[in-house]
Amino acid sequence: MKDFLDRVASAPISWGICEVPGWGAMLPTPRVLSEMAALGMPATELGAPGFLPTDPGDVQRQLAEYGMTLLGGFTPVVLHDPAMRDETIRQATATARLFQRAGASTFVSAVVMDPDWSEPRPLSVDEQRHMAEMFGVLDDICEEHGLQQVLHSHVMTLVETSDDVNRVLDSCDVHWCLDTGHLAIGGVDPVAFAVEAFERVGHVHLKDVRLDMVPAVMSRDVTLMQATQGGLFTPLGEGDVDIAGVVQALEARGYQGWYVIEQDTAITDGLPAEGEGPVDQVRLSLDYLRDAVAPTLASA
Repeated sequence: MKDFLDRVASAPISWGICEVPGWGAMLPTPRVLSEMAALGMPATELGAPGFLPTDPGDVQRQLAEYGMTLLGGFTPVVLHDPAMRDETIRQATATARLFQRAGASTFVSAVVMDPDWSEPRPLSVDEQRHMAEMFGVLDDICEEHGLQQVLHSHVMTLVETSDDVNRVLDSCDVHWCLDTGHLAIGGVDPVAFAVEAFERVGHVHLKDVRLDMVPAVMSRDVTLMQATQGGLFTPLGEGDVDIAGVVQALEARGYQGWYVIEQDTAITDGLPAEGEGPVDQVRLSLDYLRDAVAPTLASA
């Protein structure tokens, strides 16, 4: 079994790689991958379109140049709308095929209102039932391609708040990407989730948050992009989320999956010099995991 620190990976969003227009500057792919590799990251998620090649063989070859592999990637899906069923299945199958051929293991789903990420609204009973059924359809697609689907609760999706999370937990058996930041933003205690829903946790995103900024995000007075640019997400250990408590709870139960540092970042003041900028923030997070979290696991 790999030690905790050997299962810590990266995500391109920690370097500001995001497809949202106006999010911020995009660092060149070779720079990002070289900085990930210099930090000792063994694997990464796919990132926004354009960050890595579209051909799975090319993805494998490019990552191999830096001694890295692909874990999978964040995949928005529409699951509540029967009219979108066929298109959702087509897109999910294509994504699963890419992940499989690129050597990945994890399909991270996020349930959006529509492809434009419109503001979520309460679902009807029939829509909720259809969404629960579609989680099973995606599970089957992923199984056919040697992957595991994990649901990512997320701001501005249909699984955003504690009520949303509980409704999905009760209505189907989909596994979860335990994202410490988005759970906390939605009003869910990530440590309690790690304990109470452990059997459902298949993947982990480590993200710290300034909770004083959350009310404006949840009331839609501030967009997630604006909040991110304003410092909503901090290096691990510098925000209000009990990152150590989550890791301790999972490791105590025998979790052997990945922990992905997914520290949403926006570069808005010009490109930082080589070796500076987002890499410094990720390094701080790694230092926290190594110096403050790992020792507590050894003594547990």
